[in-house]
Amino acid sequence: MEHDGGLYGPEPGGHRMRLLASYNAVGRPLNPKKDVNMPEMTGAEALRRSLEAEGVDTVFALPGVQIMAAFDALRDSQAIRLISTRHEQTTAYMADGYARVARKPGVALVVPGPGALNASAAIGTAYAASSPVLLISGQIPSGSIGKGEGQLHEIEEQLDVFKPIVKWNTRVASVSEIPIAIHEAFRQMTTGRPRPVEVEIPSDILAATGEVDILEAELYPVEQPDGDAVALAAEALAQSGRPAIVIGGGTLRADAGAEVAEIAEMLDAPIVGTQQAKGVVPADHPQYVGVHYAGVGVSDELLSGSDVILVAGTRFMVPGFKAARHQTIIKIDIDQRELDKDHGTSIAIKADAKAGLAAIARALRERGVEQTCRTQGSRAPAFAAQQREFLDNAAPEQMAWVNAVRKATDDDAVVISGMTNIGYWSHLAYDVRAGGEFITSGYFGNLGFSFPTALGAKVAAGDRAVVALCGDGGFMYSPQELATAKQYGINLVVIVFDNGAFGASRWDQQHRYDDREIGTEFFNPDWDTLAAAFGIRSRGVDTPDGLQTALREAVAADEPSLIHVRLPIMAPPFQLVAQ
Repeated sequence: MEHDGGLYGPEPGGHRMRLLASYNAVGRPLNPKKDVNMPEMTGAEALRRSLEAEGVDTVFALPGVQIMAAFDALRDSQAIRLISTRHEQTTAYMADGYARVARKPGVALVVPGPGALNASAAIGTAYAASSPVLLISGQIPSGSIGKGEGQLHEIEEQLDVFKPIVKWNTRVASVSEIPIAIHEAFRQMTTGRPRPVEVEIPSDILAATGEVDILEAELYPVEQPDGDAVALAAEALAQSGRPAIVIGGGTLRADAGAEVAEIAEMLDAPIVGTQQAKGVVPADHPQYVGVHYAGVGVSDELLSGSDVILVAGTRFMVPGFKAARHQTIIKIDIDQRELDKDHGTSIAIKADAKAGLAAIARALRERGVEQTCRTQGSRAPAFAAQQREFLDNAAPEQMAWVNAVRKATDDDAVVISGMTNIGYWSHLAYDVRAGGEFITSGYFGNLGFSFPTALGAKVAAGDRAVVALCGDGGFMYSPQELATAKQYGINLVVIVFDNGAFGASRWDQQHRYDDREIGTEFFNPDWDTLAAAFGIRSRGVDTPDGLQTALREAVAADEPSLIHVRLPIMAPPFQLVAQ
């Protein structure tokens, strides 16, 4: 979605996008003239073939009347695997997890109305985390849109419902528009800031027949930085006495780890990351300090003591930090809206994070920085040790559980952190080393995120271990998806941390509301019985050592596994600060 509203035009009874961006991108008009070489096919086949042309190999879906033609067409695909879930929210969560691990767009397919709305929380998460997810939503028959007839699954102006949580969306009005819309969807997801998109296809268009031109996938160049801005940034960094680097999820998506490390090593600059950037630079890199999250740790002290701060691929929302007059803030971002936000930025560089950082590294080398002897001594190891000491002292029990997960997994494991106490602390304490990945719901903070997202991550991860850190509250959003794991052989490990409550809210009641409990404690199932009902192996543990042993066994097993851990109510990091 473009925020200036310029892509939408009126249509009787609703809105439909004018595919002007597609015209510019692919050089074809919206309604191409008939060509004897254009094959005739149904809209559903055009959808299937367009997805195949864009390199899609998996679609996460839940069936319903408006999209059954699409299901039937996918039955004939030799390239696309369809995974059917037990809730529409899971389709989009799985597409998100898949996209983040596979490093390419994930695709979800749902019915309109309740199906699309069920998926919207997951689409909002993908938007918050800048993850490329294509939501294909069915629609009621095109002749009924906007007429309020009470058609099954009807919702007026569904496009408008999704506008705040997608980068771009459209509704197609003919079979011939389907390849153009799908192609434009992939262009939107793979250029600029990657975010989810939505394409709506009415049921009669999926069933109709028309002449179609299938478009081939394209590779798009990344945005390069302005040379003058790079020169200013390099000069400021070269003259710096106490530089620092802050990285976010944009550096992960751009695969900019080598460039971040090179600049840090040249400048002897400490690296601080957001939780979305874990793994960009391995946790054991000598310049890496840790994660700034929830206002805890050493970030404020480190950054306040730095004279030049290079910020790449992040909003730079460090709690408690405010740029001082003597500080120079250099910010690299692909999204102009982020550069326009006032964080005290001195030098703004609009570019792909990898391209921008590479240009700065070249400019520093040209200035001889790599041969400069920096005499102030490295700050990074001391701050890293201080960060670890803080965590061990502030939350020793939580650290023991996080460390158990770390010790039981190989360096290339994928960990999905849910909205649960051990998940929150893992943002700060779980070390991601070379080859590993760490996935969160970002600022959207969805309960129920980790398990279904981990299912999609495991589909993309292959033989690599995938571990979902779930709270008992969050896991119970989608326990039925144990059936999906079993049916499709998605051999992940789910750890359910059971404190018998919505723990963060219960802790809040204990400490801010005189222990006046209401609505935060709940009854849990017997986890082993629940797992057995789905044919899932399970085990309960009550010590960190027990978790380490159980997790190693579960990772080695060639089947989905559930581990349940009983815990007391404990302070999350953000509430520890608020005490």
